[in-house]
Amino acid sequence: MANNQNSKKTKPRAPKDGANPKKFKKKTSVLITDKIEYIDYKDVNLLSRFVSDRSKIRNRRVTGNTVQQQREIANAIKNAREMALLPYTKRVSQTRTSRPPRDGDNRRERGEDQVRESQVEATEVESAEIDEVAADEVEA
Repeated sequence: MANNQNSKKTKPRAPKDGANPKKFKKKTSVLITDKIEYIDYKDVNLLSRFVSDRSKIRNRRVTGNTVQQQREIANAIKNAREMALLPYTKRVSQTRTSRPPRDGDNRRERGEDQVRESQVEATEVESAEIDEVAADEVEA
């Protein structure tokens, strides 16, 4: 078993060629296509292009910005948030239907049911005790 030639550990790796079969075209930035040189924090329409629907700043990889552009945009978005021109977060009211609810979601409901059952049992015990006391009083 130790000298097995077909195992993955002993198999030689394929040589890495310069040509990557998964080549992709680099995205061009909106700033380059619109020929924007200065990023102003008051330009909410421009900044909202670089923010997701939940108000998160999108990655360089997604937007196609250079490092410097991404830094300037991030700072401008942060300034706009501080000046209350952009929100820090947006609430999404839609619930996901693709994923079933977690097990932990029903804990509170189960706990309430158990509390209710114990309360019902307690009231039954109390009523039985009251009946016994009343029966003793009638006999005396």
